[in-house]
Amino acid sequence: MKELTEVIGRVRGWRRGWTERTKLQRIDLYTRVTLCALPWIFLVSWGLLPLGATLDRGPAAMALGGAFFAVNAVQCLLSNRNVSLSFAHYRGSEPFPMRRLRLPAALLAVLTGLLVALAAVGGIKDEGLALLVLDLPVAFTIPYVLLVPVRTYLLHCAAFAVVLIALLAAVGVPGGLLFGAALSLVVVFLLVLTSTRPSAWSMSVMWQAEDARDMQARLAVAEERLRFGRDMHDVLGRNLAVIALKSELAVELAQRGNAAAVDQMVEVQRIARASQQEVRDVVRGYREADLPTELLGAKGVLEAAGISCTVEGADGPAGIGAPPAIQAALGWVVREAATNVLRHGDPRHCVIRLTTAAGAVVLEVENDGAGAAPEVGGGSGLAGLRERLAALGGSLEAGAAGDGLFRVTATVPLTAPRSLPSPAPRSISPEER
Repeated sequence: MKELTEVIGRVRGWRRGWTERTKLQRIDLYTRVTLCALPWIFLVSWGLLPLGATLDRGPAAMALGGAFFAVNAVQCLLSNRNVSLSFAHYRGSEPFPMRRLRLPAALLAVLTGLLVALAAVGGIKDEGLALLVLDLPVAFTIPYVLLVPVRTYLLHCAAFAVVLIALLAAVGVPGGLLFGAALSLVVVFLLVLTSTRPSAWSMSVMWQAEDARDMQARLAVAEERLRFGRDMHDVLGRNLAVIALKSELAVELAQRGNAAAVDQMVEVQRIARASQQEVRDVVRGYREADLPTELLGAKGVLEAAGISCTVEGADGPAGIGAPPAIQAALGWVVREAATNVLRHGDPRHCVIRLTTAAGAVVLEVENDGAGAAPEVGGGSGLAGLRERLAALGGSLEAGAAGDGLFRVTATVPLTAPRSLPSPAPRSISPEER
């Protein structure tokens, strides 16, 4: 039932994340479609209505008006093509190739010339000039405002406005219409600025939040993978070492014709089955190390391997009197230390000692015959123990203690939290892999 509940919870979490991402994609699409539609809305309204007056102003005005509308439509197409790239440039995910602005800039210059020519031949009514000026820069400025800083955008818009007003004044447009044209330019430049950049900024923030959630999920998966690998190492390390040891002993006994080889293989079979059950428990997330059980197990395994083992302080306040979280963490230390005693060196005696000092529980595992012991820090066992103890504010020391002794010392303060939190992910060296 618990496994079913966990699966349902994961499915719901996946569906919730997928739904949120789908909603974000829809908002992103809506924003882009709106910005792509904006030039066309201006084209068929402020850009088309004033051109109707050219039908009564002669062939030259009609030709200029038709050319203005056709070039403006091409400009809108180019603007739509550049919107997605300008969004990506604004988010920093992909640089915008500035060569794509050459043709839109040239078309803007052509549109400016056509508008000035229309004003020079009297092809548009007085009020229509302000509307055409309002439509003139929209298609170009929508992607452009996302490609440059706001200061640069405003300076370029001011320069364009000065050039356009100067050209209109040169062809004889009266002062009142020039003021209306200047006001139209201010309105359209600010409209594009206040509608495009805030939209792009909002989408950028939302996508960054979504990327952060994805990264958090990947880190959680990596942390769980490290935790699972560490637990599997802690669970199987000692048992596999015992299986190997007893298998070798059984082979030697069998070669001598000693019937005790059968007993050793029966013990190997029992340990293998126990290991299988422990692996199932780890996979299900149910297993926790128990300090008294681990102490008894370490003593039994070491003595079965011909190593004398003494346990001190197991029944005192540092043993059964310690909080459950501390007992669980020290249980893993006992398991790993016993595994290392079996694997390394040529020990004859091992002492496991539990004491309290300065408000902390101290566990010491000391063995002789450490001349062939590996360098401290090799492998992932001790590193995994340090992670467990660090989560409780504790520490682990391991190294030679003189006279051929090797000592592992774990210290955990009695003020440690009741539950053992998940350790933070750590980097794995090539040797540990």
